[in-house]
Amino acid sequence: MTDTTPTSYDIERAVLDRYQAGAQQVEASLCCPTEYDTQYLDILPEEILEKDYGCGDPSRYVNPSETVVDLGSGAGKICYVLSQKVGATGRVIGVDFNDTMLALARKYQTEISNEIGYQNVDFVKGKIQDLALNLDKLQTWLDAHPVKTLEDLAALESERDRLRREDPAIPDNSVDVVVSNCVLNLVRPQDKQQLFQEIFRVLKRGGRAVISDIVCDETPTKKILDNPELWSGCISGAFREDGFLEMFEDAGFYGVEILSRQEEPWQVIDGIEFRSMTVRAYKGKDGECWERNRAVVYKGPWKQVLDDDGHVYHRGQRMAVCDKTFQILTDSKSPYRNDVIPILPHQEIPLDKAKKFDCKRSRVRSPQETKGANYRETHTNDAPVCGDGAGCC
Repeated sequence: MTDTTPTSYDIERAVLDRYQAGAQQVEASLCCPTEYDTQYLDILPEEILEKDYGCGDPSRYVNPSETVVDLGSGAGKICYVLSQKVGATGRVIGVDFNDTMLALARKYQTEISNEIGYQNVDFVKGKIQDLALNLDKLQTWLDAHPVKTLEDLAALESERDRLRREDPAIPDNSVDVVVSNCVLNLVRPQDKQQLFQEIFRVLKRGGRAVISDIVCDETPTKKILDNPELWSGCISGAFREDGFLEMFEDAGFYGVEILSRQEEPWQVIDGIEFRSMTVRAYKGKDGECWERNRAVVYKGPWKQVLDDDGHVYHRGQRMAVCDKTFQILTDSKSPYRNDVIPILPHQEIPLDKAKKFDCKRSRVRSPQETKGANYRETHTNDAPVCGDGAGCC
């Protein structure tokens, strides 16, 4: 990947200063036009609405009762929208590094909870590329143990590691959905790989990331990269469109898809187009491959397709798949469920009796494998073939 790291300024400081100012006074240039479902905005204070900066609405892809983490939660708008969507049985955690934004989001927490009738939102101070470290808890420890010597510094580092290990802000495999709205581009280039790994870490198996962010059609020029105003303005750190999807793939996600892509660019600088894009990706394609005589038929319209594990599915063919892949393709929450027809064996093979399945090659599954070698049954239907809704026509 092309190095897009500027060397003339501190990216984190440029971003922090810009958004602290944006929490105190509205800065329209940080917004990318986005439509939200107004039914969830009616109860939100004007101060939160006008000081929220984003480029999409990942909240529309979240369901009731889910646990959701919002990366870079800012003034809290998406968190409070999500609070209403997931309901009293769901939970929402906003993560932000900006004290001014966190104070604004927390300011109305009790008021909004009273309005909707329950409290299911928490705001955590942390860096989104390090979701294990709760910086409020680290600060509390630091206030009681100020660093004055190298030994004190070593103790601070030890406490930081302990918090990550024993009291993580977001534990492993604990979240149904991770969302973010125009924040990932603000992370330093050298931290972006870790950022995607952290998103993957906190998600449950079968969980998903839904990320709205700014992308560009070409790699930003050095002139753009060396401009701190453009970095804090969601331009310099924008992902190149193809690279954005590759970041999810490299972190281990599957089912990566573009949910929306802004037709007209939000900004054009030096001939490079910058626009909003929302991507969804799933966790859970790792694991053992077991043979349970299962198959899927790809419906089309493409002649054949390739999944994230390298399996080829030919249109209309019964393709042999392992138990894990079958679940990935056919689960009720699967991104593929509408594209394939599941074929189950006539006699179920218990998982503890299953043999290893070779997932390194793609092959057609014979109907005799599905039905069993001794299947010789005959069934006839004496009902009229067609007419008055009878028979099979």
